[in-house]
Amino acid sequence: MSNRENGELYFQCDFFPSFSDPKPDSNKADTFSSISGSFSLDPNPDDEEEKQRLIAQVLERQNTLDDLSSRVDSVKVENLKLKSENQVLGQYIENLMAASSVFQSASPKSKKK
Repeated sequence: MSNRENGELYFQCDFFPSFSDPKPDSNKADTFSSISGSFSLDPNPDDEEEKQRLIAQVLERQNTLDDLSSRVDSVKVENLKLKSENQVLGQYIENLMAASSVFQSASPKSKKK
């Protein structure tokens, strides 16, 4: 809950005692103890089973990620090899075309008189 006084905004919280209260309201303390009492530190077998299942999933996904990362690295290496081979083949084809008379530019024929 909020109040606006003199252009300022003040918030009032019923759960915690205000600084002006000489002592906390006992109902508020009971509410806090009932809330904090609902959280147990004792391991529940179902919670432990869920925790183990989640840990297994995380480990499996970590392994999958490692495998995928390795695959990406190997594909990058293969890609570099293929690019290099492509450049060599391209240069070879250019050299063959330059050496062949079929691909030479047509020279102007001499005019007959």
